[in-house]
Amino acid sequence: MVFTLALRNLLHDRVRLAVTLIGILFSIVLVAVQLGLYLGSSRMITANIARSNADLIVTTFGAKSFEDGGLLLGDRERHQALATPGVESVVPLVVAFAEWRKPEGGSSRVVLIGADADDQGLVPWGLTQGTVEDIKAPDAIAVDRTYLSELGVNGVGDTAQAANGRVKIRALTEGIRSFTQSPYAYTTLSRARQLLGVDDDKTTFLLVKLAPGANITNVQKDLAHRLDSADVLTKDEFESRSLKQWLFRTGAGLALIGGAILGSLVGTVIVAQTLYSSTKDHIHEFATLRALGSSRGYIYKVILAQAGLSAIMGYVLGMVIALLILYLSRNSSLPLVMTPGLAFWLFALTLFMCAISALSAIVKVTKIDPATVFAR
Repeated sequence: MVFTLALRNLLHDRVRLAVTLIGILFSIVLVAVQLGLYLGSSRMITANIARSNADLIVTTFGAKSFEDGGLLLGDRERHQALATPGVESVVPLVVAFAEWRKPEGGSSRVVLIGADADDQGLVPWGLTQGTVEDIKAPDAIAVDRTYLSELGVNGVGDTAQAANGRVKIRALTEGIRSFTQSPYAYTTLSRARQLLGVDDDKTTFLLVKLAPGANITNVQKDLAHRLDSADVLTKDEFESRSLKQWLFRTGAGLALIGGAILGSLVGTVIVAQTLYSSTKDHIHEFATLRALGSSRGYIYKVILAQAGLSAIMGYVLGMVIALLILYLSRNSSLPLVMTPGLAFWLFALTLFMCAISALSAIVKVTKIDPATVFAR
């Protein structure tokens, strides 16, 4: 009975219902896009760290992100790490920005990543053309197909110049995007050092793998004590530091979160205004129900049911549009991300938003005097 009356109230003025659903839909789409961009950006920033085969990561002191390590570590730090109890292996990894000169003229920037596949420290994933073995060739390099036009090449077999040397594209990846808009370019460790013109022992990170049974906290403290000029971080700590650098110190993350909050507020105001107007239009009907003995609780349930039905209809329509936008963005340089957790959170947010919106209508009903029905 409660839901029947709530549904009839909503359908009584279909134009107003349409306005309500558009308000909720707009909020859901805006929040989904903003949070989808936030999740997509976060994954791009932390993808290489998450994919690295390491329990601990040694960086130069104060390195702010994966792309900001410099080439300041050497064999001394590597041997000190290897001599630490509980350490099984230490794999060097070179990461640095480099100039990319296009075959037809002009230049761009890439993030050059040097790692040996045999070490299993960091291996490019999502290969759609070429193999890991192809990247071991003397001049080989792998890039993501999304950035081919930006790099001025067409695909496997094309050549260009990266930093100080010539490179040939021998493999393509799919889905490795860069938040800095400087594409990642993968090659071997020695080739990366040659291209960057640095000594054979220089490295950006040391990927530390622990021996079975070793306590990660104890090993981290021991390494930090031995390597006083470096930072020793867990993968989670390094991911958090990189996210803080690119999302919050640049203001990008705050803008995305601010947009999501703004969308929620707009939706709440629109739904609140609609429910209040609907309640005001039906005030005499509610007064009649009160005169016939209906409790205030019953009327509150009708209003909350109206809000709940509006939330469900608006959520379904909003998610359809949000998923369509997500699909269209899949090949862009900044694809949106939707997870089951985010979809559930959006539904909970929609219900909460509509429940808060119902408060103004409930306050209006609270002031109903049943005697007014006899004065008409």
